[in-house]
Amino acid sequence: MKIGTLIVAFVIWSVQYCTAQNCSCTDNYAWLKEVIKENDAGFQYAIDQRGAEAYKRHCDSFAVKIRTISDKEKCAEALMNWLGFFRKGHLWIELNNENSSVNQNTIDSVKVKERFSKWESFPYDENEFQSYLSEVNEVGLEGVWISAPYTIGIKRVKDEYIGFIIEADEIYWSKNQIKFKIKEQKGQLSATYYMKDHSARELSKVELLGSNYLRMDFIVLKRKVAIVPAEEQIDRHFKFMTTEVPIFEKLSNKTAILRIPSFSYSEKKLIDSIIDAHWQTITRTENLLIDLRNNSGGSDKAYEKLLPIIYSNPIKTIGMEFYSTTLNNKRMLHFMNDPEWSVDDRIWAKQAFEKLNDHIGEFVNLDSTISSIETFDSIYSYPQKVGILINENCASSTEQFLLAAKQSKKVKLFGNNTFGSLDISNMNIIDSPCEDLKLGYALSKSLRIPDMSIDGQGIQPDYYINNSISKYDWIEYVNSILN
Repeated sequence: MKIGTLIVAFVIWSVQYCTAQNCSCTDNYAWLKEVIKENDAGFQYAIDQRGAEAYKRHCDSFAVKIRTISDKEKCAEALMNWLGFFRKGHLWIELNNENSSVNQNTIDSVKVKERFSKWESFPYDENEFQSYLSEVNEVGLEGVWISAPYTIGIKRVKDEYIGFIIEADEIYWSKNQIKFKIKEQKGQLSATYYMKDHSARELSKVELLGSNYLRMDFIVLKRKVAIVPAEEQIDRHFKFMTTEVPIFEKLSNKTAILRIPSFSYSEKKLIDSIIDAHWQTITRTENLLIDLRNNSGGSDKAYEKLLPIIYSNPIKTIGMEFYSTTLNNKRMLHFMNDPEWSVDDRIWAKQAFEKLNDHIGEFVNLDSTISSIETFDSIYSYPQKVGILINENCASSTEQFLLAAKQSKKVKLFGNNTFGSLDISNMNIIDSPCEDLKLGYALSKSLRIPDMSIDGQGIQPDYYINNSISKYDWIEYVNSILN
């Protein structure tokens, strides 16, 4: 059995240990350094790559910074920056919102509304604004837009566009309040956008996509009443990029497309069910597009049902070693008692736990092989060609899938280099001693490294798609190549 990057959380620090500290940022820094040094599978690899002296200088400089930090959020940010020494993926620390005294259920809505009651506003009268829009003769930014949970009006005032609230939650944001401002300088649009808590974000890339979508970096607004009713490519792009569940469509008689936004283990049943529901169509259609853009991974088990569809050659997978420590091995205890796991998988977890505990402080190959070969009984005549769309946000188990997919004669990758976060993987998640922070670190190291490392480099596409092709044109572009 192969374990992908299935994420399971453990809280292992006792109350007695917690009360021995006051949980200052300095205390949390000391705890973090110890946990990473003693348990993270990539710690020594990073030291070997960058040098012990560089690590010492890094730690000394952060020790000075952290002594002056008292704010929990700033502390978490500083500790995350410290972790950046090791790698850019499968390693993070953040505030533990599960134990936060302030959450959406306990906020005082009256106080929040009062706090923002004097926020800058724009006088809005619905009839006047609709009358004004009816006289606008060109497709532009002005109009009524939706970006859930907000309905926002945009109107040009002198040399800038004002985005103002028409409908909102009436707690953090109220009618007429200004949500953003867009300015044009040297032919480029940029925006100042105010987040839920009214903090300002400067957004450098603002563009109208087609007639009915407005993108401001990570913010996307859709025109409430479409000016051009059918912009199929753009509508499909945003449907695919915003969906949280798999989608299957026929693009033409020759091409079908399967959009999978996540390989999280919790999505496995949905992925399997949509493949089952459209199995006949998939295996009778000449081309298949698999859109994995922004799929950051999850579990190898989530993509199992895709492999027979794209298969043409035996699939070779390089193994991994797990770093055995008392803390790390506790993850197997959870697997052994997980009702979602099959009996065979739970037996495997028990055997793995016993083997790991026999080799504390060592890297352990649970499968006792450097590589494995996977074969299937059938090679399907269709699809004949498989195009997989990838970008810089594809990571972890998605990259593991791509390594398998590239071995098929049917498959080509289209897009940009992936994120590059696979060599050091299999995450464990724990709470800090006072449970104010949550840490995710890695348990395993791939036997590919250093000869074929993915971390920090990513996987290259067979067909690079540059910026001359709009994001919403990718699907049609790849489809045209396949045909």
